[in-house]
Amino acid sequence: MRSLAVIAALLTATLLGGCGIFGEPKDETVGWSPNKLYTTAKEALGEGNYDNAVKYFEKLEARYPYGRYAQQAQVEIAYAYWKAQEPASALAACDRFIKLHPNHPNVDYVYYLKGLIGFNEDLGILGHVSMQDPTERDPKSAKESFDAFKELALRFPDSKYTPDAIARMKYLVNALASHEVHVARYYMKRGAYLAAVNRAQFAVTNYTDAPAIEEALFIMVKGYDNLGLNDLRDDAERVMRKNFPKSEYYVRGLNRKEPWWKLW
Repeated sequence: MRSLAVIAALLTATLLGGCGIFGEPKDETVGWSPNKLYTTAKEALGEGNYDNAVKYFEKLEARYPYGRYAQQAQVEIAYAYWKAQEPASALAACDRFIKLHPNHPNVDYVYYLKGLIGFNEDLGILGHVSMQDPTERDPKSAKESFDAFKELALRFPDSKYTPDAIARMKYLVNALASHEVHVARYYMKRGAYLAAVNRAQFAVTNYTDAPAIEEALFIMVKGYDNLGLNDLRDDAERVMRKNFPKSEYYVRGLNRKEPWWKLW
């Protein structure tokens, strides 16, 4: 019996040596220097092992919050979450960094990254679910992306990220205007003319330079006509004919031969 007790004790000691309390694995990073944690995290990031990268960066920030690697680790965490296709966590990490370090030398990059998160999420929807009814898509991520790029452009006009941010803003303006116009067309086809006019007018007011404005004006003309609001119809038509004197919508109406998302 004594021999069995000794063997059991040895086995228990062996198990506890390789595990923490209650069988949790021993933390291999105990005693690691900030440099080793950062290097290991970057290696995991480069290899596409984003979960491990986040884990190492978080340990680095927790253990050495005032070291020179801590702030960079916060930026890397946001990037790793983005690459891991966890946009909510990535945005939260960006917002946290901006709040804690509004004057950091790399805060312009964080605004840019924040814009990319929403921008790429929107592109993913457009690219992979192209047959989805556009009126069912939520433009929230596109709007948030636009706001982040706009903040970058306003606060850091000389940033190396600003030219690309401005180019992406132009795309987003077109996409947001198109969304409003397609919702307006959706209402037109169902006879909800007032709702259609309101959505089209919103697009005209807020996205003045977008290509979709041509169709928005046409919807306003047709919508007001169907509502019997002749003065408003004539005003909308004057604006449209002045800006688009040869518009094809005068000929073919609201129906298109191809889905709108194939035209962008």
